[in-house]
Amino acid sequence: MRPTLRALAGLEHLLLGNGHRTARRNAWTAVLEDRSRARARTEAEHVLTTMTPLPESRPSGA
Repeated sequence: MRPTLRALAGLEHLLLGNGHRTARRNAWTAVLEDRSRARARTEAEHVLTTMTPLPESRPSGA
């Protein structure tokens, strides 16, 4: 690690403590989950829009 980055990481550790690091890690996890849900939603929309519609059912005897 470069000395500047190491110094910043040390300063962050002193100023922010464990609580802020945990909050930042939780926020990043939420971002990744949102991306995953967005990807799944896009895939589902694609599947639903490319499906062929089912033929209409008509009552027998009509």
